[in-house]
Amino acid sequence: MAEMASRATEEQRLRDLALLRRVRDRIDREYAQPLDVEALARGVNMSAGHLSRQFRRAYGESPYSYLMTRRIERAMALLRRGDLSVTEVCFAVGCSSLGTFSTRFTELVGVPPSVYRRQARTTAGIPSCVAKQVTRPIRNREAQVAEPQLA
Repeated sequence: MAEMASRATEEQRLRDLALLRRVRDRIDREYAQPLDVEALARGVNMSAGHLSRQFRRAYGESPYSYLMTRRIERAMALLRRGDLSVTEVCFAVGCSSLGTFSTRFTELVGVPPSVYRRQARTTAGIPSCVAKQVTRPIRNREAQVAEPQLA
């Protein structure tokens, strides 16, 4: 009896993981669309709370955090290109608030988008695949900010 319950629990866990992969893949594909946890949860017939808990357990961060990381990665690529303003980049990656975008960008990358855009000129000439790896945002923790030195 206990073995059957254990097997059923494992089967449910595997079904949940498959659904979570679908959610993650949807975020990767549709990062520029207006997505929220409720819409993502409806897409896989889960409650928003259950999706958030299971997603965090499986991937170490919430669905919203994962979505923002994808958006910031894409924003970094667009800022390196240099032909769009920070505001245009913000809206191109699916953010609706420039303030929220700038705050989250700074948290993940360590510098504001405008500073990143200026600094990105130094990666000119580097293959984009290398630049993407070197400049990838930090996931699951905030960028390290230098502590002020007191004399």
